[in-house]
Amino acid sequence: MNKVITDGVDLMPPAFSAGLNLWSDQDGTVGQTTYDVAGGAVLIPSDSDFGACLELQKTVATQKLRYTGRTPMLPGMYLRVSARVKAVNGNLPSVSIAGWAGDASGVHVTGISEVGTPVSLTAYGDIVEVSAIIGAGNRRGVDLVWGAAPTFGHFGLDLTGPSGGTIRVENIRIEDVTHVFYRKLMDWVDVRDYGAKGDGVSDDSAAFRAADADAKGRKVLVSTGTYHLGSNVTFMSEVRFEGVVTTPAAVRLALTRNFDLPSYVDAFGNEELALKKALQALFNFSDHDSLDMRGLRVTLSAPLDVHAAVGNQDTYGNRRVLRNGQLESDGSPVWANEVVSSLASYDPTRPTVLSNVAAVAQVPVGALVEGAGVGREVYVRAKNIAAGTIELSLPLYGAPAQQTYTFTRFKYLLDFSGFTFLQRFNVSDVEFLCQGKCSALMLPSDGLAFQLRDCFVTAPKDRGVTSIGHGCSGLQLDRNQFLSNEQALNVADRVTIGVNINANDAKLRENRAVRFKHFAVLAGTGYMIQQNHVFQGDNAKTNQRTAGIILSHNNPTTLVSANYIDNCSLDWGNEHDSTPNNTGGFSFGALTIEGNIFYAGQAPHWFRFLRIKPYGRGHYINGLTVTGNTFKHSGGPLDRVEEVDSSIAPLLADRFLNLRINGNTFNNVTAKMANPVTHEMNQLTASLTWSADLVANLPFGGKTRRVVGVMAHNQIKSAAGAGVYTAPYAVPGLGPNGTEIKLHWSEPVSGKVYATVRADGLI
Repeated sequence: MNKVITDGVDLMPPAFSAGLNLWSDQDGTVGQTTYDVAGGAVLIPSDSDFGACLELQKTVATQKLRYTGRTPMLPGMYLRVSARVKAVNGNLPSVSIAGWAGDASGVHVTGISEVGTPVSLTAYGDIVEVSAIIGAGNRRGVDLVWGAAPTFGHFGLDLTGPSGGTIRVENIRIEDVTHVFYRKLMDWVDVRDYGAKGDGVSDDSAAFRAADADAKGRKVLVSTGTYHLGSNVTFMSEVRFEGVVTTPAAVRLALTRNFDLPSYVDAFGNEELALKKALQALFNFSDHDSLDMRGLRVTLSAPLDVHAAVGNQDTYGNRRVLRNGQLESDGSPVWANEVVSSLASYDPTRPTVLSNVAAVAQVPVGALVEGAGVGREVYVRAKNIAAGTIELSLPLYGAPAQQTYTFTRFKYLLDFSGFTFLQRFNVSDVEFLCQGKCSALMLPSDGLAFQLRDCFVTAPKDRGVTSIGHGCSGLQLDRNQFLSNEQALNVADRVTIGVNINANDAKLRENRAVRFKHFAVLAGTGYMIQQNHVFQGDNAKTNQRTAGIILSHNNPTTLVSANYIDNCSLDWGNEHDSTPNNTGGFSFGALTIEGNIFYAGQAPHWFRFLRIKPYGRGHYINGLTVTGNTFKHSGGPLDRVEEVDSSIAPLLADRFLNLRINGNTFNNVTAKMANPVTHEMNQLTASLTWSADLVANLPFGGKTRRVVGVMAHNQIKSAAGAGVYTAPYAVPGLGPNGTEIKLHWSEPVSGKVYATVRADGLI
């Protein structure tokens, strides 16, 4: 690089023969005296060594010689000022290259070194060359580091030491020696050339911004050193780091042209810190919607509190994506669960509040709540220390007025719980390497349309994805792998849960979950649960089976379609209802289960694929579709595929409405449910009344509510063998359990009919 060639910059001062009026005995600035009037200097027309030269007598302590012309100082340019001198007579002085630095306004720039290393003259007639390199950057070989402030200089010599001597000076030479520092013409600029010191203490923010502004399409090089940034820096140019950066927590570094995690690792020299600073930039810059980890595995020394890392955002609404990498815990003690027990009061009229909480300050936000009458996956959403209250993620179905609760705070690789509202954040192609040391992901307290897609949640210690509030509203879980840390354990010994959702409108699609206690606990409505494979068996083939999917809203308005539900059940209840008794409303309904594969191997005969559990009295089924499913068991036959858990309260079978259960396939199942049920009644001897018990086919403990059709198979005959063409009338709801029907004929008859019976009433 040579500015004389590339930019046409004129550096070389004229020869002394051009006139002593061009050379000052002071600093060279306008108005100061020059040697044509000051005396003490003469032009020598012909010296045996130098030819035409300047003879200068030292008469003061520091005899100055300065060119009055302004030599430009440009960013990224390094100048060598040199001269050949010899002593002629008198005392022998020392000679230094020297200059005077001025800024763009012509004002003297202070606080920098303007005099080079002195060279002593030791003999008369010996030719000595003195030189110094001047430039902005603090580089090895630069004698006078001027920084970015000076824009020009007046250059020449200083004579120091004893006065009374005379020297001769060949012409002063000023050359662009930038090529000494740049091995070739590079397409980058170095922050040191703009005044960055790289000492880890000085604030280099301004130099970084100046380098970026001057790059104009070139890259910016942050050369070796430690650069402290005291204020925000946004690079509009691509940056390459040889050195590292330090910043206060609140200061942001935005790399807009190479916004990826490896670049931040290069910048900060630490992967964990780099991820935090990159996320901070992601939330504070509008030109990028995603942070690419570029396949890096980041080991975290503590849970990554994303809200704290961002620092200045409590709510955020723009789409942002974290993609393509791995996160893991270092397994240090900080990852241990926090467990607190505390006495508290509960009032169902305030369904999501615990009051009079003892030592409420010690209860962590985000902790799992356990106690009598507490449903699964209830969390501490917030707390009010002054009021002594805790806000819960969900109501409690049967908690006493006062009891001691256990609060367990799991630790997560990515924790978004500090945000009060966050929407449209996506995590894509990221593996959460929990390895039994921690949980994976905690959602924000409130938000919308969070998405986890194509990710691996590998061996979480306690939980995969946790919602402590409504940050799961519109959650999308697409094509993820949930791999339990408890795969070697028997079903009864497992405690981990894949995901819980409290709010509405979530989508669970094409996920695979292996050997959790439960895959999903779903407390809201409006779900699409499609094409997932949920597997929860064990190697010992024990009798124990648990729910793979739990619906805890009795009217979930949900579609469960095309899933593979493997060695686990689909459970439906209302455990998150503070008033679980049904006193009105829709009760259990608005659920469609269609086209799924339900499979189990070596399960006990009493295992059921579909289970309904009312947590209060007065409930019934009011809108359930179970169509096109396959129910298959390997081993001894199952008694049936569905049941009602009436340990708290029964379902009211005489109030069932709108059941559509048909088109299902049953393999190795004794009792096959359907509604309507078409039952064959074959009467071999003539009888006035025919009876049938449909208990094996009525779903969920249903009763024979209506006989909607009777069709004869061939001829109905009287006792004498004559054809009878009168129709019977039917009486449903008979027998001790209401599962029987009777057909009453006009006379004793025999034959075969098909009676179609419904367990639900008219809509």
